[in-house]
Parts: sequence; structure tokens; C-alpha cells
Amino acid sequence: MLSGSDLKSLIKRRKLIIEPFSDEIIRENGVDFRLSNEIAHHTRTPKKFVMDPTNEESIKKGYKITKNIKRIIIKPHEQVLLSTYESVEVPNNIAGIVELRSTWARHGLSVPPTIIDAGFKGTITLEVFNNAPYPILLKPMMRFAHIIFIKTTSKVKNGYNGYYNRQNGIKLPQVIK
Repeated sequence: MLSGSDLKSLIKRRKLIIEPFSDEIIRENGVDFRLSNEIAHHTRTPKKFVMDPTNEESIKKGYKITKNIKRIIIKPHEQVLLSTYESVEVPNNIAGIVELRSTWARHGLSVPPTIIDAGFKGTITLEVFNNAPYPILLKPMMRFAHIIFIKTTSKVKNGYNGYYNRQNGIKLPQVIK
């Protein structure tokens, strides 16, 4: 696991790129990413609607993305997609693990474990669930996700080049084939 000083050195040498960057997001052994100003809610679909993850139209019908918002309200027991404000370019010998900052978890939010593969470039789409019995208010630019970076034991031959690479903002789930 890379320390804050390791991360600062990699960023200074442009081996790990985080944009926009500011020193206050570097932590003891990770980086705090802030929220962007967009959210994807599940749509209010007819009761007979069944999400078909193998069908692109079904996926598009199941979500509504709203941009340029000033407040993010997550209802009790609601799952939403959020995006990080920062984008990252990870070299082929480093991977990242995305976690929720613990304060948000203590308020009842959760994020499933998310891996940033070696070679990934882009913003991070976060799958956020409100476990609390009340709505929770978030605001763009709040520090929200904590990312730890780890070195791989050897350089990855082919860095990540999948569906989510180079995403900018929320990217809906890919079609499962």
C-alpha cells in the first residue's frame, strides 16, 4: 500500500495523474476524491418493468442522469450512481481500491468494493446505497471516496482498456453479454 509521501512523489513525477489536484486530498495512505455535480437515479418505471442487464434499452430506461446539481439527496434505502470530481490515470504497475470515507459510512451510506485496474483513466462512478431510515444530503465537492493505491508485484502487460476506461462523469452499467 502506498503512503501519502509515496503518492505525492508519484504525482509530482506524473507517474500517477489526478486532475484537478490539490494537496489537501492526499491522506496518510490514500487520496480522498470529491463528488461531482451529477447523479443517476433509478427511474420510476411501470410496476411491470423488469431490468434486463443484457439489453441496452432496458438499462437506459432504468436510470435518469441529472447534471449540474447543487444538492444530492439520497432517499432511505435508495441506490444511486455518483461520480468523482477528480479523474485519475493509473500506471500499469499500480491499482486502486475505492472505499467510502468512514464518516459517510457511519451516517448509513455504503459503497461496494470497487477496484481501479492498472492502466485505468477517467473519473470513478460510485454505486452508493443509503442504509439509513432517513434521507441523506450530500453536496458537490465534498470529500466522499477514499482511494488507496497498491503496487502490483509486476507491471501489468496490458493496462485496463475496458468499457469504463476514459469515462468522464457517470457511465451507466455495461450490457452483460
